[in-house]
Amino acid sequence: MNDFPGISWIKAPSPEAAADTAEVQRLVAEVLARVKAEGDAAVADYARRFDRSDLDRFEVTPEERQAAVDALDLQTRADTEFAIANVRRFAEAQLATMQPLEIEILPGAHLGHRVIPVERVGCYVPGGRFPLLSAPIMTIVPAKVAGVDEVIACLPPNAHQAMVAGCHLSGADRIFRIGGAQAIAALAFGTETVPAVDKIVGPGNAFVNEAKRQVFGPVGIDQLAGPSEIYILADSTGEAEMIATDLLAQAEHDVRTRVGLITTSADLGRAVLADVEKQLATLSTASVAGPSWASKGEIAVASDEEAMIAYSDHIAAEHLQVHTADPHAFGQRLRNYGSLFIGELASVVYSDKCIGTNHTLPTMAAGRYTGGLWVGSYVKVATHQWLDDRGVRAVAPPAARQSASEGLEGHRRAAQLRLDRMQA
Repeated sequence: MNDFPGISWIKAPSPEAAADTAEVQRLVAEVLARVKAEGDAAVADYARRFDRSDLDRFEVTPEERQAAVDALDLQTRADTEFAIANVRRFAEAQLATMQPLEIEILPGAHLGHRVIPVERVGCYVPGGRFPLLSAPIMTIVPAKVAGVDEVIACLPPNAHQAMVAGCHLSGADRIFRIGGAQAIAALAFGTETVPAVDKIVGPGNAFVNEAKRQVFGPVGIDQLAGPSEIYILADSTGEAEMIATDLLAQAEHDVRTRVGLITTSADLGRAVLADVEKQLATLSTASVAGPSWASKGEIAVASDEEAMIAYSDHIAAEHLQVHTADPHAFGQRLRNYGSLFIGELASVVYSDKCIGTNHTLPTMAAGRYTGGLWVGSYVKVATHQWLDDRGVRAVAPPAARQSASEGLEGHRRAAQLRLDRMQA
């Protein structure tokens, strides 16, 4: 473990081994090329090879969508609609903060921007170990709130029926049972049945991630997702059982989940370590959470609050909980994170499921430069300008002079032409 000023460790994570991704890159490149060239035939072939699925068609019919909704038990449907309503309300409030702009920057020189929805978006809904019913909500609902014309959902052929219901209730315009890299290829290039999209969002496995990386450019993506992360910042007021419980709640996602506590209290750190081991003995998902904690779990002791903040900002955790005496004031001092959970009553689990903030968040320290998926991810802020004679008189001379000094004669002429005609 590299030294970090003011930080010592009660439990350090195992060193991160460099991943050999060459085979994943090769296989994904093959999938993309074949789907681009062969369309549905290649998608069907990969569905048989990778998903053991032999569907005669990929799109979920309206009747099948409704049947999936009808198959939900009443409480699951009510909980799903509760989550959808909260995500929608928060997305609507966020969108309301994004306003068109028109300003006269100089007399006669008008600048502005419009907030324009992306025309067509593809939402990848992962299958995974458990049916994550909140996954389609987080990608589809903000897209509909943003005003996207058409939202295409793709999910693996063997995904739970409840996931189809979630896509339908969230407002997906079309749903396809296509998973993996072939789904990303179909969305990026289009096939006989799947329309090409302008942007692809949603997390997935290493093959999905690599496919998104390779198609990026002509097609937009939200981000490249890594394993889930949670860090908790706590002083001596932190409560060991609650911290241990929240750490394990994320650790059960995946054996590669990164979980950690940064605290100014070594006593609290030791208590959390003991409580994690105690809870693992009775946790039904210990077969996943245990290896995650053993290899990725971290308990760091900071010499003071400044060291705790500096180390937290260095990690830039996907989920960051604050359990301190004054969590609101402390939270204002933090800079790098995916989403912040202020006070011990705020749990990542609420965000994961239903409270309204999005759970598709930056990992692998990307929180240093970006936030997570939100309604703004589905719109473009596109600028414009228009001028009258006064504006041309103000900007043409400096634009022409600057162009001339740069040796760009075509630019100089374009800047000067309008002024010359006005003066003539």
